[in-house]
Amino acid sequence: VQLQASGGGLVQVGGSLRLSCVASRRPGGRFVMAWFRQAPGKEREFVAAFKFDGNFASVADSVKGRFTISRDNARNAVSLQMSSLRPEDTAVYYCASSSSVIHSQLATHAAYAYWGQGTLVTVSS
Repeated sequence: VQLQASGGGLVQVGGSLRLSCVASRRPGGRFVMAWFRQAPGKEREFVAAFKFDGNFASVADSVKGRFTISRDNARNAVSLQMSSLRPEDTAVYYCASSSSVIHSQLATHAAYAYWGQGTLVTVSS
């Protein structure tokens, strides 16, 4: 599975950005697409995930109420709508997917087999 992420860029504090990730195919099983991010000098952290079977969305507490993950029904794709952006949201955002992630592992980056190239989001103050 190849993942193509897009939509990063430079935005001012309080602004919005929309990231998109398209998967080349959808393997069978418990297909999940997710976003993680990694800021300089920090570990990769979970942002949001979407389970295609059941249309279940999960977002990290740090972005809850500001970020929304949704599914593109026409494609094997998800979007991450980010609003009220803060300087601490600055990071490289990575799209990930897997067909074998169980619910308790949604926020665990090691559970994802496929990763996109990352897209940089910079929030300036």
